[in-house]
Amino acid sequence: MEHLIDELIQLAFAEDIGQGDVTTLCCIPPSATGKSRLLIKESGVLAGVEMAGRIFRRFDPELKITVYLADGAEVHKGDIAFTVEGKIQSLLQTERLVLNMMQRMSGIATTTRRYVRELEGTHTRILDTRKTTPGMRMAEKEAVRIGGGVNHRIGLFDMILLKDNHVDFAGGIQQAILCARHYLKEKGKSLKVEIEVRNFDELEEVLNTGGVDRILLDNFTIDDTREALRRIAGRYETESSGGITFETLRAYAQTGVDYISVGALTHSVQSLDMSLKAVES
Repeated sequence: MEHLIDELIQLAFAEDIGQGDVTTLCCIPPSATGKSRLLIKESGVLAGVEMAGRIFRRFDPELKITVYLADGAEVHKGDIAFTVEGKIQSLLQTERLVLNMMQRMSGIATTTRRYVRELEGTHTRILDTRKTTPGMRMAEKEAVRIGGGVNHRIGLFDMILLKDNHVDFAGGIQQAILCARHYLKEKGKSLKVEIEVRNFDELEEVLNTGGVDRILLDNFTIDDTREALRRIAGRYETESSGGITFETLRAYAQTGVDYISVGALTHSVQSLDMSLKAVES
């Protein structure tokens, strides 16, 4: 999937620089050199340092980066994450893309770390979802990982997740599961199968049919989740999703569910404030 990151960076440069950064080109000599530093302006979890290095190297391999704080570090206002030095034209043309990526990724990592800490002392893990910014998925899922969360499937290709619409269109729980198993056998694929259930009737049908690896309990209350786990009795991995807030997160984890998936990790986070400023010589 590395090529997706390269394509993202290339597209980002194309939309930002286009045929040329006329502001930089008009006032900065091509031979001028300088240094910039990445300044943290609020507390959080740092993410995107490796991504920044990749952006700098792709644009100008001669840029020199000195890293002081790595991805995953807890940072505070006034911290310096890294410095980068080389041609000033290169520093100015990469500045915004680096900041956009790092601010977004650090916001996601910060939010994820907050959720992960709320679950300390339980065995429940936080999962991300496919509710990501188009084109940014690989970066955003990496930020979740940096924050201590677990990546669910990357896309529609690396796991079978039979959701409500799949079940309804396929003709029911049993039919959807049987079709999934037949497809995997026919194609010679080895992928996990997860199925979403909306009520106890659907859960019982899954338990009677078998053939899955994980059961997703969609919009179950805390008490219903506890009862569902009693019925599943450890035969399958379990996941809770839907209607879960940060305030109810730990209560869901205390039911014993294996995973809680949280779309808010990526779809509505606030970016972490930081700046990339020139270092005066």
